[in-house]
Amino acid sequence: MAQYEDDKVKEQSQRSGLSYNEAKEWIARTTGGHGTHIYSDTNTAEVKRQNQQSAANQRKDQ
Repeated sequence: MAQYEDDKVKEQSQRSGLSYNEAKEWIARTTGGHGTHIYSDTNTAEVKRQNQQSAANQRKDQ
């Protein structure tokens, strides 16, 4: 009986759309909201490196 109830809950969950956590993650990924860095797949070290390289190139061009 418990397995039947679990299956019904899972089925209903699948029909209802995103879970609460899935919705939070989707909002974070699509809106760039505050405190969403845990959902980010951005390589921050690479971005910093690119920013530093860009700044160095701008100084060199002046």
